[in-house]
Amino acid sequence: MKSFALIFCAFLLVVAATRSAKISSLAQTAKPVFIEVPATKSGIAWTHDNARSADRFLPETCNGGGLFFDFDNDGWQDIFLVNSGPSDFFTPAKPLKHALYRNNRDGSFSDVTDKAGVVSTAHGFGMGAAAGDFDADGWQDLYVTSYGKNVLYRNNGNGTFADVTDKAGVAAPGWSTHATWWDYDNDGKLDLFVSSFVYYKKDLNVVCGDNRLGRKYYCIPRVFKPQPSKLFHNEGNGTFTDVSKASGIANALGKSFASVATDINNDGLPDLFVANDTVANFMFINRGNGKFEEIGLASGVGYSDAGSPRSGMGVDATDFDNDGWQDLFVANIDQELFSLYHNDKTESFSDQAGEIGQATRLLSGWGLKFFDYDNDGDPDLFLANGHPDDMIETQASRVKYREPLLMFENVGKAYKDVSKTSGVVFAQDFPARGLAVADYDNDGDVDLLVINNGDAPVLLRNEGGNKNNWLGVELIAKKSNPLGVGAILSWQAGTLKKSRYKTSGGGYLSSHDPREVLGLGAAAKVDTLEIKWPSGKIDKLVNVAANQYIKVIEGEGLSKSVATTTK
Repeated sequence: MKSFALIFCAFLLVVAATRSAKISSLAQTAKPVFIEVPATKSGIAWTHDNARSADRFLPETCNGGGLFFDFDNDGWQDIFLVNSGPSDFFTPAKPLKHALYRNNRDGSFSDVTDKAGVVSTAHGFGMGAAAGDFDADGWQDLYVTSYGKNVLYRNNGNGTFADVTDKAGVAAPGWSTHATWWDYDNDGKLDLFVSSFVYYKKDLNVVCGDNRLGRKYYCIPRVFKPQPSKLFHNEGNGTFTDVSKASGIANALGKSFASVATDINNDGLPDLFVANDTVANFMFINRGNGKFEEIGLASGVGYSDAGSPRSGMGVDATDFDNDGWQDLFVANIDQELFSLYHNDKTESFSDQAGEIGQATRLLSGWGLKFFDYDNDGDPDLFLANGHPDDMIETQASRVKYREPLLMFENVGKAYKDVSKTSGVVFAQDFPARGLAVADYDNDGDVDLLVINNGDAPVLLRNEGGNKNNWLGVELIAKKSNPLGVGAILSWQAGTLKKSRYKTSGGGYLSSHDPREVLGLGAAAKVDTLEIKWPSGKIDKLVNVAANQYIKVIEGEGLSKSVATTTK
């Protein structure tokens, strides 16, 4: 009996050990989920006002932007949110406010809008924002786009901002949507691309809908005239020169909602992919000497495979299959499908949307971003959706105004829809527009801020993305542009070998944490990290410990003990 008891006890121990091992294995392979942070905890009490009226003026349904940026240089990402404002079709009953929230470093934020001097919406009907250190003084400045007049706020470095729009010459009156800071001529200064939407005025508003029933719908932008977008060259003295015509950018009339700066042909010159609504998308190839060639049609990204223009809204770029070439993504309206454009290495692309195409058939996409949500080294994809017409459900049986969020995991050379297992928030619907991404709690995984049209924003904390190891990198330029746009980061950690091109812009009406979080998988350190700067300088770091943020200074590296520099 004793022998039997000993054998049985041993059996139970083996079973328990096996079960424990299985649980441990499942814990290691469990994927991240996104947890909605309530306003009572985050402190973000602001709500977007889209000024919706019975007249259905088109700008009402297009706005809702914002960003993450570290305005006070404390190493923690803060939040700026853009509100509507007075225009020829809207007079607020009381002044509306933009919002600036300082990161308290404990998961919450404090409203510092009034003190910072960025509260006013008097410049126009606000759309989006982009952050960048245009004067290279080490402080992030703020550019706000509008239907009306855009505003450039210079960061004073003391918690306040100053309106320097008129001196800088970047007001760009009209209807501006997305803005992208980049250095198109590699002179080390941040230039500015401003997307222009349609030519619009209150007295030109078109009535769309079934007048017999007394209903008005938001018009399809097809009925409005296109406009040229703007390119401003940074002169380095606080002013910009409008080079839209001289560069060739203004030769293409579009209805631009968003743009992303990347390098599609690996020639070291940053190109620009622009999403247009109801007309062909633009692919502006940088030919050097300040000149661009628009090749949207020839490259295969201008139209659908059927040869029709689509309703391009959000865009982004990444090398999703790790072949060393930048691929593109654009979100469209329902029934048009979204496109994942694979770079065929000849200044041409092929649409390989795969599972994304079918999952988005009935959705309209706006804010979106490639980022590594589980730190395995591959760029995943998040989509924020919402139909532009709040009366769509009276016209279509399967399309809704509020729509679900989507999360796609990169599984090598394709994307898999993992929304159902990525958190309960994916079972909800939103009128989403802008999307900003950042590691706001500095725990090594990337979090999200969904900005809703006419509603409160939603802060989503990444829970579990840091189960894999990671390295956060902040680029400190000396000769290259302050954001490090165009830098190529290549890293090896054990058997994992990846590279990433530092893009700028992307998404919709928003910009993002400028730091790069590099996924390492199970590796406990980075064996080598090489950074090729736009200036041509190369910094190489070796044996860098995982799970920390580091600053890499152009030409100097991390420190003399671990970095070498190639001039």
